[in-house]
Amino acid sequence: MSIDDALDDARDAATEFLNAEGRHPGHVVLGVAVTVGFALAATLFASRTVRARPVHLAEDDAPISERPRGPLSLILPAVFSVTTLSAVRVWNAPASRERHLAMGLWAAAQALNAVWIAMRPAGRALQIGAAMSSAGMAAAFAHEARKIDARAGKLASPVGGGVHMANIMQKKADGHPTVH
Repeated sequence: MSIDDALDDARDAATEFLNAEGRHPGHVVLGVAVTVGFALAATLFASRTVRARPVHLAEDDAPISERPRGPLSLILPAVFSVTTLSAVRVWNAPASRERHLAMGLWAAAQALNAVWIAMRPAGRALQIGAAMSSAGMAAAFAHEARKIDARAGKLASPVGGGVHMANIMQKKADGHPTVH
């Protein structure tokens, strides 16, 4: 396989994955910048407002949990979020009322998650409320994304995304010997 063929295959795979068929490259880059930028901004907001509160064991003084540190702790969750990838697919869909609604739900879900992270609910009722509202917003986005692009909906759904990733890994593993 030549380098040109490999580049063409990679370009085709990226176009399919991002739902960018027929889209201007500038539109696709803007979509990636908007979705990743918004997710990073929400994550940065939450991380700036959250102060580390180590929890200590009764018998020794070693912390058992605290807020992650370093720049990677800010970037990785947003960049690798499947809902962000799903939002890029929705962004690249043809303009419509449904697309605007789905993108609005995605932005609201990101903002709500940032607020919950910043608030750090300690009580059981608030933790349940945070989990339920985050799951509800994610489900609403997944439902609207599915109407626009079935793959975007599957990526946004926690179960659908997990099954999708497992299927990809299974296809890659088929026919290859395992280590064990």
